[in-house]
Amino acid sequence: MSRLQELIDELCPDGVEYKRIKDVYTRLKGTPITAGKMKEIDDPNGEIKIFAGGKTIINAKEKDIPKANITRVPAVLVQSRGVIDFVFYEEPFTFKNEMWAYTANERISVKYLYYVLKNNVKHFRDAASGMGSLPQISLPVTEDFKLPVPPLEVQREIVQILDNFTLLTAELTAELTAELTARTQQYEHYRNKLLSFDNHVERIALGELFEFRNGLSKGKDYFGKGIPFIRYTDVYNHRTLHKEDVTALVDCSPQEMKKLKVSRGDVLFTRTSETAEDVGWSSVMLDDMEECVFNGFTIRAKPKTTKLIPEYCGYCFATDEFRHYVTSHCAFTTRASLTGSTIANYVLAVPSPDVQQRIVDVLNNFESICSDLNISLPAEIEARQKQYEYYRDVLLTFVETGTVVATDRQTDRQTDRQTDRQTVIKLFWYVFGFAPVTLEEIAVNCDSQRRPVTKGNRNAGEYPYYGASGIVDYVDDYIFDGDYLLISEDGANLVARVTPIAFSISGKNWVNNHAHVLKFKSYYEQRYVEMYLNGINLEKYISGAAQPKLNQKNLNEIVIPLPRPDKTRYIVNILDKFDKLCTDISEGIPAEIEARQKQYEYYRDKMLSFKELS
Repeated sequence: MSRLQELIDELCPDGVEYKRIKDVYTRLKGTPITAGKMKEIDDPNGEIKIFAGGKTIINAKEKDIPKANITRVPAVLVQSRGVIDFVFYEEPFTFKNEMWAYTANERISVKYLYYVLKNNVKHFRDAASGMGSLPQISLPVTEDFKLPVPPLEVQREIVQILDNFTLLTAELTAELTAELTARTQQYEHYRNKLLSFDNHVERIALGELFEFRNGLSKGKDYFGKGIPFIRYTDVYNHRTLHKEDVTALVDCSPQEMKKLKVSRGDVLFTRTSETAEDVGWSSVMLDDMEECVFNGFTIRAKPKTTKLIPEYCGYCFATDEFRHYVTSHCAFTTRASLTGSTIANYVLAVPSPDVQQRIVDVLNNFESICSDLNISLPAEIEARQKQYEYYRDVLLTFVETGTVVATDRQTDRQTDRQTDRQTVIKLFWYVFGFAPVTLEEIAVNCDSQRRPVTKGNRNAGEYPYYGASGIVDYVDDYIFDGDYLLISEDGANLVARVTPIAFSISGKNWVNNHAHVLKFKSYYEQRYVEMYLNGINLEKYISGAAQPKLNQKNLNEIVIPLPRPDKTRYIVNILDKFDKLCTDISEGIPAEIEARQKQYEYYRDKMLSFKELS
């Protein structure tokens, strides 16, 4: 039997009396204060909170509040206008005089009233008048409301149970909200990454890709009948629009319809608003509609090309880059405004349609993960739900369990960064076939292990002793054992490039401090990087005029377009075969002779093949 049931059986076995609120609690009056005065005295550092109905709450200093009736005891505030609701508050506060509050001698009794009223909030909202405009309840609605009034010990037990339930629910909601926020931030991060292109992608001004036109301006008598009409709020609230999203109607002429018709692929931008942050939001039409126009507070961008996938445009115009462009280029007098000519100057990256589609596929997947709890957090929700049910059962049986210890969800930040970068690389592999990487991301730098030995101190032996351009000597000991890529650190050859500056080594060897030493995960990545570095100009990374030097910092800044693993293997195998044919006379010349012999035999047979006379 629960503690609550024991108390009920002991203290009120035959039931409890129902009483009117006004017969049990003391009603408190508010403070006469105008909206203008509230704005004037609003002070974030004020010690008194002022409630003004709905979500309007300010802080103010007591000396600035006129005719203040300050409540300094726990009380339940009745929010009687707008959003009908109840607030339990214990710190000093006041409220506008069209509202009221209740208190009592016992804090527990006040908190008990709060829970009873919250449990019956629908009753009070149904009793409100003015539902078509501003809902409001009258004083008698609460004054005459009857509630069960059990003994104080029973009230205390109920309050304790519900307080703990509230705390657990708040913790669960906060954790899931934080998780969803993290997923959303992750999605935005990857969206911005995927839509940030290097110079290899064609960039075109929007004026070359779209025709811009302002929308339809009509009086209120024209609305509610006619053809589908895209409103400002439709554009503001949707990144993409479907037929079912367009619910408004407007009456317009055939000429207006012809000029302002919206079709699949059209992009709509919000044109004017109170603040710069609210202009330039876009929505892309994804369905063809026989008849549909758009409003005068938006701009339509109609594609002049087939190079763009509509869904790709939807993501591009939601990026931080485009939002920054809009807010920094829009005009502002009494209102913020944006023109088609301003948007036309924005330069958009236009990759091939297949790359656009892969970007859309990736971002659609991320978006569905962010928006659907059943996809994004099933394990997390299940774990938290079990945790919640456990504590609920504990509380309802009133077993002493001690302090609740929250699960430690902190992770190693460095590991998070590495995981994040690997995910970015994989996304680039999927979308573009390659990923721009630096050497420190794909290889381990072993420079700290190398040791120079002067010629007089070397003992002759079997192990190669490497310098900037290859083998310098052979010594009787080694410091490296395995496969490594050496890259020249200094010397005239960095500029002259008489011999390769990157070369692979294997086995046991010694390396001095004139060559960087890199260890890769696979032979193919190592060989690909070797070939790439030997084929590009590195002058911008080289310092020193008299003695050219490629220091480790500059080495780490070299960006390498690394293909996905299967493509890297394919490229290396092809180039290795070419290299072998070109450098190994035992295979190269015989292969050339064989090819020429086959070519000779082919043409010989052709030339000596005649049609026989019948």
